[in-house]
Amino acid sequence: MWVILTVLVFYSARWFAKRFPHPINNPLLLSIFIVIPILLVLKVPYETYYADNAFLSYLLQPAVVALAYPLYEQLPHIRENWKIILLACSVGSLFSMFSGAFLAVWMGADMQLVASILPKSVTTPIAMAISTQLEGEAAIAAILVLLAGLMGAICAYPIYNIIGIKSSLARGLTMGNVSHALGTAQSAEINPQDAAFSSLALVICGLITSLLAPVAYAIMVWLNQSM
Repeated sequence: MWVILTVLVFYSARWFAKRFPHPINNPLLLSIFIVIPILLVLKVPYETYYADNAFLSYLLQPAVVALAYPLYEQLPHIRENWKIILLACSVGSLFSMFSGAFLAVWMGADMQLVASILPKSVTTPIAMAISTQLEGEAAIAAILVLLAGLMGAICAYPIYNIIGIKSSLARGLTMGNVSHALGTAQSAEINPQDAAFSSLALVICGLITSLLAPVAYAIMVWLNQSM
């Protein structure tokens, strides 16, 4: 029952978003605003809803792998710009980790919360694994990943238009850096070339964050003890 409702709501939201294009009309955001009130009114436990949608959750991983196709189409551009791509992803990953974690430490958050905030800008499976490894709360990490993705999907293209960013390389790399799979899905709706660079950034940033998150967390622990 709930998997059918989820699919119907999402495709209805997607149709609405295409019929009335606006940054706030994001299919995922609209689906959240529809499904959550239904679950609350009917008093359906999260465990029941999640169990019925386990198949959709399983599809998340092959969906990420499917992003390799637009990536393959842009291989010549990737070869030409590999230095810029690596630099942008490295700087973006480090800034994403340290900015959120530093603010959390500065505001007096406990280290479990810091560990949950640290991987907020990588895709959900990676963020949850990193958070668990650092003894954080995987559920909090997943929520923060969702918020980061929605903010990018809603705000990125209006910002690009306001400040005049037209390069697919720049738009894709920033989107993949900050807003992972949700941002990449939004890019795919607008420009396949943006989506290719975004999916590349998503993968590279996931690898960099996975490797450097323990080091970043150790620095945050030291900083917390010093303050």
